[in-house]
Amino acid sequence: MPTLGELERSIMERLWASDAPVAAAELRDELAHKTSAGNDLALTTMLTVLSRLERKGFVDRNRKVRPHLYYAVTTRADHTADLLHQVLGAEPDRAAALAYFVGQVTPQEAETLRLLLSARAAQNDAQATLEA
Repeated sequence: MPTLGELERSIMERLWASDAPVAAAELRDELAHKTSAGNDLALTTMLTVLSRLERKGFVDRNRKVRPHLYYAVTTRADHTADLLHQVLGAEPDRAAALAYFVGQVTPQEAETLRLLLSARAAQNDAQATLEA
C-alpha cells in the first residue's frame, strides 16, 4: 500500500469529503485557502500530484469532460484499513500488536469489534457449510 505525502493527503481528504468529482483547479483553490503552503501551488503541480495519486490507485478521473474531474477510488476507511494491514504485515509479533491495540480501544469500540468479529465468524460458518 503506497503512503501519502502531505499534499497528497490534503488532496485525498478533500476528495474523500466530496460527494462529486472535483476539477484540479478547484482543488488547488480550496487548498490555497486552507494552507499557507497552498498559496504557492501551481495548477501543473496539482495535476502532477493527481497523476501520482492516480498511478498509486487512490484517484481516478472522468476523461469525458474538460477539465477532467477527479474522485477518490476508495474510501478513507478502506485506506485506513489497508494501512493497518500493512503495519501488521510488517510486525513479527502480530498477536502482541493486536493485543496492545485492543487494550487501547474504548468500550464502544470494543463492542463494535465484538459485533464485527461475530458477524465474520457467522459468515465463515456459512461459507464452510456451503463448501461441505
